[in-house]
Amino acid sequence: MKAIRRFTVRTVLPEQLQPLHELALNLRWSWHSETRDLFRSVDPEIWAATGEDPVRLLGEVPAARLAALAADRRFLRRLGDQADDLREYLSGPRWYQSAEDGAALPAAVAYFSPEYGIAAALPQYSGGLGILAGDHLKSASDLGVPLIGVGLFYRHGYFRQSLSRDGWQQERYPLLDPDELAVSLLREADGSPVRIDLALPAGRTLAAHIWKAQVGRVPLLLLDSDIEANSPAERDVTDRLYGGGSEHRLLQEMLLGIGGVRAVRTYCRLTGHAAPEVFHTNEGHAGFLGVERIRELVTAAEKSEEGAQGLDFAAALEAVRAGTLFTTHTPVPAGIDRFDRDLVARHFTGDAALAGVPVEQVLALGAETWRGGDPKLFNMAAMGLRLAQRANGVSTLHGEVSRSMFNGLWPGFDAAEVPIASVTNGVHAPTWIDPAVVRLGAAEIGTERAEDAMTTGETKRWTGLERIGNSEIWELRRALRAQLVDEARTRVRTSWRQRGAGDAELGWVGAVLDPDVLTIGFARRVPSYKRLTLMLRDQERLRALLLHPTRPVQIVVAGKAHPADDGGKRLIQQMVAFADDPAVRHRIVFLPDYDMAMAQRLYPGCDVWLNNPLRPLEACGTSGMKAALNGCLNLSVLDGWWDEWYDGQNGWAIPTADGVGSVLDPESAEAERRDDIESAALYDLIEHQVAARFYDRGADGLPHRWIAMVRHTLVTLGPKVLAGRMVREYVERLYTPAALAQRELAAPAPGGTGYAGARALADWKAKVRQAWPAVRVEHVEAECPDEAQELGSALSLRVQVSLGPLEPADVEVQVVSGRVDERDGISDAALLALKPAGGPDLDGRTRYEGQLELSRTGPFGYTVRVLPAHPLLASPAELGLVALPAESAGMDTGLLR
Repeated sequence: MKAIRRFTVRTVLPEQLQPLHELALNLRWSWHSETRDLFRSVDPEIWAATGEDPVRLLGEVPAARLAALAADRRFLRRLGDQADDLREYLSGPRWYQSAEDGAALPAAVAYFSPEYGIAAALPQYSGGLGILAGDHLKSASDLGVPLIGVGLFYRHGYFRQSLSRDGWQQERYPLLDPDELAVSLLREADGSPVRIDLALPAGRTLAAHIWKAQVGRVPLLLLDSDIEANSPAERDVTDRLYGGGSEHRLLQEMLLGIGGVRAVRTYCRLTGHAAPEVFHTNEGHAGFLGVERIRELVTAAEKSEEGAQGLDFAAALEAVRAGTLFTTHTPVPAGIDRFDRDLVARHFTGDAALAGVPVEQVLALGAETWRGGDPKLFNMAAMGLRLAQRANGVSTLHGEVSRSMFNGLWPGFDAAEVPIASVTNGVHAPTWIDPAVVRLGAAEIGTERAEDAMTTGETKRWTGLERIGNSEIWELRRALRAQLVDEARTRVRTSWRQRGAGDAELGWVGAVLDPDVLTIGFARRVPSYKRLTLMLRDQERLRALLLHPTRPVQIVVAGKAHPADDGGKRLIQQMVAFADDPAVRHRIVFLPDYDMAMAQRLYPGCDVWLNNPLRPLEACGTSGMKAALNGCLNLSVLDGWWDEWYDGQNGWAIPTADGVGSVLDPESAEAERRDDIESAALYDLIEHQVAARFYDRGADGLPHRWIAMVRHTLVTLGPKVLAGRMVREYVERLYTPAALAQRELAAPAPGGTGYAGARALADWKAKVRQAWPAVRVEHVEAECPDEAQELGSALSLRVQVSLGPLEPADVEVQVVSGRVDERDGISDAALLALKPAGGPDLDGRTRYEGQLELSRTGPFGYTVRVLPAHPLLASPAELGLVALPAESAGMDTGLLR
C-alpha cells in the first residue's frame, strides 16, 4: 500500500543533547573528522545505514539511546567540546580577517553556481562544476572570506544510477525532503517564509522560497519553486538538475540569476550581513544576475529623492561590470548554454519586462556578433563576459583555450590579449584527504600544522613529510587499497543484485580485486571527449595487462552519462560488458552511482589515477588533484592542471597525437586513428613504466622508487592543488581589484550624487565608440639605416596619428614588437607606449615618438597600434577597439635580422 503523502517526524532531543542539532545543521561536519566521529558514536549502525548523514541519524536514533547519551558524561564532554569548537570556528578571525590590506578587501562576495557538491547527504550536484563550487565555499569558510553562496534547490537532485542486466544505465530521481536535510527555510521577522517573485509572460509569476544551508561560515541560499503559490509548470522549474527542455532551462537560469540577487538582498536585510561588493558567476548559468543588478540601479535612481540624477542603462552597466567576475569552465562552444533569441525576448517583454532594462539591451548582451556566430541564438557565456569586467579560466591551459574560443568578442586583438585570466582550480583537502593520510602527516609535523597546511594554501612545499619512512608510506597505501577493495566488493554485489542476480550467482564477488595488486582508478562524467573506453581499444592487450602473471593490474571504473546522452550510455554499456567477462571480472569493475561518498573511498585507494581526455578539452580535471592529495600518482594526458604541474616525478604523461584529426569531430576516421595511437601509448606506459616500477621491490619487499614518487607528490603537489590556494588567488587577483573598481565607480562626485565614476566612464566609452572610425595610424617612420641591426641597438620611431575628436589622453599609441614567422606574424610580443611629441598639425595629426630597443636576435618585427585608454579600464582590450596602420602607412617593413 502506498502513502498518499510523505513527511518527516523529527526527533525531540533531550536538553543536554541540543548542541547536536547545531552541529548537524552546519555542514562543517562533512569535512570535520572530530564532529563526524562524534555522530558515529551516537549509533554506528544507524550512522552507516543513513549514509553518514547527521540529520537522518538524529531522526532515527531510538529514544532509549538518546536518553542513555544524555546521561553519559564522557559523551556530553565530547559534545560540549565540539560545540565550542564550532562556535570558535564561526566567530574567530581567520586569514581574511588578518590580511595586511584589509580595507581593500570586499565587504562580501556573492558566489552563484547552478550546482553545489557539499556532501553526499545534500545531493545538489552532478559533477566537477558542483564539486568545485562546494570546495570553493568550504575553503572560503576556512579562510574567513565573507562569501554568500547562491544556487537552486532541486527536489530530485541529480539522478541515482543503476544498471540493467545488459549494462544499460538506468536513472531514478528520489524525491528529497528538505526536513531530512541540513537546510532551514529562510523566514521574515514575522515567521512567514521569504518569497521571491519573478514576472513571466502572460501575467504568470514564478515564486520561490529560500532554503539556507550553512557551510561553515558561509550561508548557501537555494531557491525552491516547488511551493503552493505556483502552478504545476512553475513548481517543476527546480525539479531536477540539468533536466527539461530549453524553456525549462531558461527559467532555471533566470531564477538563479535574477531571483538569486533578490535572495541575497533579502538575506542581507534580514541578517545584517554585509552587502556583496563583488558578484562571482561560476559559469554562464547565472548570467542574468547582471541584468537584475542593472535593474536595481536604474529603478533605485528613479525612486531617489527629487533632484537626484538617475543612472541610465549605460552607466548602470559600467557599475555592474566593475564588480562582476565571470569564470568559464568549458573548453568547447558546445558546452555553452544557448537559447533561441525569440524565447529570451518573450521572457523580457510585456508582463515579464524588467523595469529600466529594454529587451533590446538584454538581447545585445547575449548576441553572437562574431564571424560564424548565429544571430538567432542568445549565448549565456557571451552575456557573462559582457557583464563582467574580469573573467578567468580554470587552469593555465584552459585560460589559453578560452582566450582563443572567445577571441571574436574582442576583434582586432590577438588571442593572447583577450582579457581572460586563469586561476587553476583546487580541491578542499579536509574533504578529500583520507583521515589515515592526515594522521600519518600529523605524526611527523604535528596536528595543528597539518590542519593549517591543508586549509591555507600558503606554503609551496609540505616540508617535513620528507621524513616519513618508506615502510610507513607503503603500509598506509596498502591499507587504503584494502579499504577500497572492501568498498568495491560491497558495491559490485549490490549492483548485481539490482541487475537481477541471486546470491547463488555471486560467490565470485568475494574475490573481486586484490589489496596487493596495482590499482588504477578512472571515475568522471561520461561525455565522449573524456574517452571512458579508450582503454578498451585493444581488448586483448588490456586483458594481458590485467592478467599478467607477475605484474597484474586492476582497474576501478565509475561514472554517469547525462540521461539524454545515449552515446555516453553506450560507452558505459561497453565498459560493463568487458568488466562482466568471467575471465577478467576479478581485475576490473564498474561501480554504478558515482557520488561524493564513493569518491572519498576511491581516490585514496588507488595507486594510479587515469585521465585520458582529448587534449585540450579538459578545462581542469580536479579528480586527479584529489587522488594526489592521498599519495596517488597521476597517469594523464597533459591537459588541464596536469599540463602545468606534471614534473616527471609525480606521475606519467600520456603522449598525445595532437596533429591527428579534430578534437571536435570524435566520429571521424582521423579521430579513430588518434585514439589508436594514444591507447597504444597508454598500454606501453602501464606495462613498461607504471607496473614495472610498482613491482620493482627491494630486498625488504618495498618498491622504493615508487614510494619516492608518492612522497614527492605529497610534498610538492599537495600545497599546489589546494582550494585554499585557489580562493586566496581569487581574493588577491580578482575579488579585491573588482571591489576597488566597484567602489571607484560608485563613489559620488564632490557635492553630487553617487556613481559619478560609472556615469563618466559610460559617457567616455560612448564618445570613444562614436569617434573611433576617425582614429587612424597615418604614418610610421623609423631611423633604420641598415637592414640588419645589432642586438642592443635601438630604433627611433615617429608615428603620425589622426585622433578625430579625441584627445591624446583618450588613447595609447603602442609599438608591438617580437619574433616574426615567415608570414610576419609577431609572437612573444613586447609592448612599448609612445609619447605625444607634438600636434595636432594642420592636418589634425598628432606625432608620437619613442625608442624601440632590439633585445633579441633573429627575425624581428614590429607594428604600431592605437588603443582606447582610461584609468578605469581593467584591460586595454576592454572595448574591443584597435586602430592599426594601413599597409601604406609604414615607411619600412620593420623586419630586422
